Amino acid sequence: MEWNDIYDKDRKLTGRVHKRGTQWRSGEYGLVVCVWVYDGMGKLLLTRRAPGKSFAGTWENSGGAAKAGETSLQAIARELYEETGIRAEEDAFEFIGSDRDRNTFYDFYCLKCGVPLEKIVLQPGETDAAQWVSFRQVHRMIEEGRICRVIANQFLRQEKALLMRQNAQE
Repeated sequence: MEWNDIYDKDRKLTGRVHKRGTQWRSGEYGLVVCVWVYDGMGKLLLTRRAPGKSFAGTWENSGGAAKAGETSLQAIARELYEETGIRAEEDAFEFIGSDRDRNTFYDFYCLKCGVPLEKIVLQPGETDAAQWVSFRQVHRMIEEGRICRVIANQFLRQEKALLMRQNAQE
């Protein structure tokens, strides 16, 4: 059983927790974190959602819900490690923005880390493949419906910031 902290509309902790998988009440918000891992040579790391998950077989960046008691940075470091085996210190993540929808705050990060695919350790039941792709390939995958709509929209909103970081590395 997993528990998540409940935030109010101003992103202040309420001191209450929410049981994952149950309905959120109006005015309650959880925290979800996402990271775009880039290699500094024009490629982004994507993982494929395992069978049995929502949007199974589609490609995405790493991320997930923060557990109760976790900060945003603690959550993204844990999620990245769980989904890929990549260990990164919290100060290695670069914050690129936040968003909010009906019951969720989102924090978006990027991380420069050119780990070879053979070093990626996939999380059974979560991810079943990984690949490094160019920005052009991401656009093609979006057009072909191989990246789920939510992740595609994130990428399109954050592409400019990601390209700036990639170009700064060259």
